[in-house]
Amino acid sequence: MLLRRLWTVAAVLVAAAGLVQAAPAGSVRAQATYNNPVLWQDFADIDIIRVNDAYYYSASTMHYSPGAPVLRSYDLVNWEFAGHSVPKLDFGAKYDLSGGRGYVRGIWASMFNHRKSNNTFYWGGCVDFANTHLYTASTVEGPWQRHATINKCYYDAGMLIDDNDKMYVAYGNTNISVAELSPDGKSEVRSQQVFTTPSNIGTLEGARFYKRDGKYYIFLTRPANGQYILKADNPFGPYTLRQVLLDLPGPIQGGGVPHQGGLVQTQNGQWYYLAFVDAYPGGRVPALAPVTWTSDGWPQVQTVNGRWGATYPFPNLTPRPVKPMIGVDTFTGSALGPQWEWNHNPDTTKYTVGNGLRLQTATVTNDLYSARNTLTHRIQGPSSTATVALDLSAMRDGDRSGLAMLRDSSAWLGIKRDGGRNRVVMVNNLTMDGNWNTTNTGTEVAGADFAGTRIWLRANADIRPGAGRQAKFSYSTDGVNFVPFGPGFTLNNNWTFFMGYRFAVFNHATQALGGAVTVQRFELSTP
Repeated sequence: MLLRRLWTVAAVLVAAAGLVQAAPAGSVRAQATYNNPVLWQDFADIDIIRVNDAYYYSASTMHYSPGAPVLRSYDLVNWEFAGHSVPKLDFGAKYDLSGGRGYVRGIWASMFNHRKSNNTFYWGGCVDFANTHLYTASTVEGPWQRHATINKCYYDAGMLIDDNDKMYVAYGNTNISVAELSPDGKSEVRSQQVFTTPSNIGTLEGARFYKRDGKYYIFLTRPANGQYILKADNPFGPYTLRQVLLDLPGPIQGGGVPHQGGLVQTQNGQWYYLAFVDAYPGGRVPALAPVTWTSDGWPQVQTVNGRWGATYPFPNLTPRPVKPMIGVDTFTGSALGPQWEWNHNPDTTKYTVGNGLRLQTATVTNDLYSARNTLTHRIQGPSSTATVALDLSAMRDGDRSGLAMLRDSSAWLGIKRDGGRNRVVMVNNLTMDGNWNTTNTGTEVAGADFAGTRIWLRANADIRPGAGRQAKFSYSTDGVNFVPFGPGFTLNNNWTFFMGYRFAVFNHATQALGGAVTVQRFELSTP
């Protein structure tokens, strides 16, 4: 986990203060209000469920591995990392950065649910617009295992487990269908188109499937500014359509309309809608709003002055301590915590965790986008700082190691080792085209000799939505005094890469394998 040591109440309070602005400093007791976004990190395509008194939140990860993270909360506001539903992107060599690349593919808009009859969590997703892969586990922490592969794409799917234990999947784009799965959840029994989106609406997708008071509901998004819902007496229809929201102003200045996501009912009978807000360059972040139902069974999002509220009354739920989403990792455990995801599948023979994270070079390349074993961490918004301490003593000539702002337009601060000596450098202008092919491997814009074997690298990222936001780099020889280095790096706020910027720690070779660095410490902090 992010904090592997036994954390005290004080640590929990720091987390609460950092993640929920309305939380009184020094308290995990029930709060009067909460602020949106409830979590300012990139967790898109939300599927949310409740199991007893715990809430679970599944999200998209595209090409990052492990995939499909699961977050946990007890109050819908304070969240912690719990696990990943897809331990490895086992869908072809391109997800290993071998013979291809999987950028903007992989895990997206998937389904997540829990089946009481066998106490099993189910995750399912369509990969490469081809097959739908199902994974199961008895706890969200895992181990998760491949349950089945269905030779069909359940596009943007949502799963319903009915009162009679039958499993249904709603899916599709514009034409919405429902499939019934076999009792063991390994195959399809029946599938039928149940709805065609009217042309005046355009596109509906992002299905979530619910049952309430004997009625069936398919919750659909109009990307990226609307939400609609279908209602029927039978899983296979006929369905009636109603608009839930359209062009509703969101709670983040400069951000988009809250949409997609899912509905959840608390153990006390209240309903909430957890949507995401487009907030690039940081990505898509969750916003929570209460929901009421009309007398004839339609959901209504509760707004504040005609918009999605920046603040709402705190849910009638008792907060419990959760592990902070920010803090320090010294990599003392036997495995990486679930806050970490690799860029594509890693070469597991080239890293170890224990007394720090030792990253051996795993790829010989001049292209960071093609280098294996680049480890990523989400950025905490609206701004945060990543600081990494590296032991450089095992680097070899041609090696490149550092801390990057990673996306389709990237920059990094780190060490180049050539001719038996180290230099600290800033490199920017690492770019991809619209097909996610590398168009530039970077330009060194600042450099200086570096004689030491230990360095602290720092990146401060402003990810408030909008153009012109910057990351700024600095480094230190003692971990205390930091020297600004290189020009500010302007972040790309285009949405088409889908995932937002991440902090990334890397070590790759340009000449030959054999070198290594040890990541002794990583800290994510907020102002």
